[in-house]
Amino acid sequence: MNSDRGADRSVGGTVEWAVVGSDIGPLLLAATGAGLVSVVFHAGPPVRDKALGQLRARLGAEPVESPGSARLTEPIRQLAAYFAGSLREFSLALDWSLTSGFNRQVLRELAAGVPYGTVVGYGDLAGRVGQPGAAQAVGAAMGSNPLPVVVPCHRVVESDGGLGGFGGGLETKRRLLALEGVLPQPLF
Repeated sequence: MNSDRGADRSVGGTVEWAVVGSDIGPLLLAATGAGLVSVVFHAGPPVRDKALGQLRARLGAEPVESPGSARLTEPIRQLAAYFAGSLREFSLALDWSLTSGFNRQVLRELAAGVPYGTVVGYGDLAGRVGQPGAAQAVGAAMGSNPLPVVVPCHRVVESDGGLGGFGGGLETKRRLLALEGVLPQPLF
């Protein structure tokens, strides 16, 4: 599904980015030579500027706005297809540089093992990576996911059926789960 280029750092390389519209608002997409490295929700100017500063600091490269970038063409196409309901599994090269250790392990399991239209509990996901008591740590991993939607942290819910938290806001999580048929479509 996704290539693992976690060891590849963009230090000295370029980080290309663009803001694209979606059914859940503007998304900032950023890519390195290794693949898609970041997806940021609600990417209006203040959020965009903060995200670009974080990318600059963490990757050691100056992000360059490049909406026509070949690196971003396929992520933009696949996200549009996902929101149109015609794509159920992303097949993108991912740069895992912004996550490591337990968080990377959990996010990779999530990407590989929780398909479109399904959900998993925080505790269940912790068990899948051999840490059955680490539900809260899984929640923290979801909160630090640099690739939301593509690495589907919206599919992780509370064991009692509650939505749990979500970095993009609970309404965004509801809309993504409704798109995938897990929840009924909102009335308005």
